Amino acid sequence: MKTTLRLALATALSTLALSATTPATAASTATEPLRYVALGDSYAATPLVPPADPTSPACLRSQAGYPRIAAEALGAALTNVSCSGATVDHLSTSQYPGTSRQYDALTPATDLVSITIGGNDTGLFTQALNCVNILPQPYGTSCAQQNTAGGTDKIKARIDAWAPAFAKVLDEIGEQAPHAKVFVVGYGNYVRPDGCHPAQPFWQQDANYLQGAINHLGAVLKKTAEEHGAAFVDTYTLGVGHDICADPADRYIEGLVPTSAGTPLHPNAAGARAIGQALATAAHVTSTG
Repeated sequence: MKTTLRLALATALSTLALSATTPATAASTATEPLRYVALGDSYAATPLVPPADPTSPACLRSQAGYPRIAAEALGAALTNVSCSGATVDHLSTSQYPGTSRQYDALTPATDLVSITIGGNDTGLFTQALNCVNILPQPYGTSCAQQNTAGGTDKIKARIDAWAPAFAKVLDEIGEQAPHAKVFVVGYGNYVRPDGCHPAQPFWQQDANYLQGAINHLGAVLKKTAEEHGAAFVDTYTLGVGHDICADPADRYIEGLVPTSAGTPLHPNAAGARAIGQALATAAHVTSTG
């Protein structure tokens, strides 16, 4: 697993700066900040959480998303090109007129890369809307039953079929930013076991099915990351007790009807802070391990 020397030096110097009682040395002031590039979809872009990033309005990117939180914790210089609705194709092609390819942000001087991708490619979160049932059973249709009819789980099969495309993404990042440490950030904990119908309109079996599909995507992201020399940042554990069924003040993920600034089924400001801190911690541990 690659270790970025610049990351190790920056972390060490930051620690010294915090503990020192004398002015910073010439060596510390001369150290350049980490060059950090954030790639990905709306999970990273954190749409509708203020303040908005004015550099690419179509991407609905927030300046309070997890990349910014991690960058501030690491003292890194951030280039955030994540974009709402992105798929792996948008890493190599322009997503909107005037929007550059996300890969264009990578250079041989890049020290750290984070990426969250796959939810749009696999149709996972579009599928979440198909799981909504306002009325109790049996007045509706179970998405779990529909997607597993015939003995094959259609969503999990779609995720498995997509995995090679993600492997190519990691290879491409490695080619364009050969000295960077890459962190794959998972999608995390959306809904607790058995859900909380009718507060969140997913029947028990559908809540379990939906989170199971998200977990399966996470497992594929983790396995692929490890096979390609990247690190996986688990956001499931930190989200326990902070899912869409939690009290509004405790949520990291907004429900179908948001109760704070944010987009349904996406991180809010509190969630972005938690994820960003987890990413920064992972980067620190990797650099010193």
